[in-house]
Amino acid sequence: MLKEKIKNKEALIGVIGMGYVGIPLTLTFLKAGFTLLGFDIDESKVIALNQGRNYIKQYPPKLFSPYLKKKKFSATADFTRLAEVDCIIICVPTPLTKMKDPDLTYIINTTQAIAKTLHKDQLIVLESTTYPGTTDELVLPKLEEKGLKVEKDFFLSFSPEREDPGNKNWKTADIPKVVGGVGPTSTLLAKELYQSAIKRVVPVSSARVAEMTKLLENIYRSVNIALANEMKIIADRMGIDIWEVIEAASTKPFGFTPFYPGPGLGGHCIPIDPFYLSWKVREFNLTTRFIELAGEINTRMPEYVVEKTMDALNAHNKPLSQSTVLILGVAYKKDIDDMRESPALEIINLFQEKGARVLYNDPFFDKIPLVRRGKFNLKSEELTEKLLQKTDCVVITAAHSCYDYKWIVKHAHLIIDTRNATRDVREGLEKIVKA
Repeated sequence: MLKEKIKNKEALIGVIGMGYVGIPLTLTFLKAGFTLLGFDIDESKVIALNQGRNYIKQYPPKLFSPYLKKKKFSATADFTRLAEVDCIIICVPTPLTKMKDPDLTYIINTTQAIAKTLHKDQLIVLESTTYPGTTDELVLPKLEEKGLKVEKDFFLSFSPEREDPGNKNWKTADIPKVVGGVGPTSTLLAKELYQSAIKRVVPVSSARVAEMTKLLENIYRSVNIALANEMKIIADRMGIDIWEVIEAASTKPFGFTPFYPGPGLGGHCIPIDPFYLSWKVREFNLTTRFIELAGEINTRMPEYVVEKTMDALNAHNKPLSQSTVLILGVAYKKDIDDMRESPALEIINLFQEKGARVLYNDPFFDKIPLVRRGKFNLKSEELTEKLLQKTDCVVITAAHSCYDYKWIVKHAHLIIDTRNATRDVREGLEKIVKA
């Protein structure tokens, strides 16, 4: 019985997608005493993992070495080995198309690979963020094509990932896990699996509820960040420091949760998830005006940053087209090596379109890899006094903790601060523009 194998930690777990979600999840189950097999289509990742090397900088470099030695973990790009595992957890990307429609290619390809080797008494759990109905309407029919029936022969659930890269306060094992199956036995088995490694599991009535839960969590953040961004623009026009306003409002012990403005949204969830719901509700002849308005505000923030930079340079009799701009931080938030949907990339693109020479520094990225927005052909510059002196403007887009902001302000000619990173600087304030 699968339930007994899970309880006794004898079940072999396969995690598909060894990235920012798959790696911490794998580690959590390894620490709980399970044996795991990591699947990825990227051969370089598979080789690195099997050599004990980690490629995500927020984790120690030899992260998997102890488990490799004990033969508790290995990685593979051979998806026929899915036949070996008892529980399969899908952690693959769910990006958007250029038209901002859901791109479920990774889920479809993964589901087809699972279907080829699917056998009785396997549990499949989808963790990739998607629209309500994906598990029932897309994944399930493909898994049943060869005659096996869910709830009888195999089991299928959805459990939204809740990773927050770089967050040192919340580990995977500490974050409550929502699970919803396509039937009661699927929910029960998914609950059994996760509670073996995670402190609290929250079962819900269906996979659709679990899918909608993730969307609500991130749409809540998207809408409130959009509000903060709009308030920043209003406050700026009125000569008010929005960061001081938020700090003051945060002293209220009830009825207010602080959200902070920035240069735009980044990461795999908040910039993408709202559009999954917006796309799905068209099927029901509904529109998501509130959600789409928030998306419009957040999407426009890079343009606002560029406009503020142009105004600041003009005040120094320097047109943007004749300026050198230094971007500090191309990660989507501070202290991580994650560039997914980073607003810094759109800001760089806009600066280049307007004729500026753009340089960047980020201790987490030696160069900007090929991303959805294209190829940038930029390498990280060494952050020196000489570099700051030769640039006309420094734009802070990711407030990495390793930066010495007092030193940066001292040697830079002009600072555009999109993250309130210079809040503790007391000298050179005339050089700083909040954006």
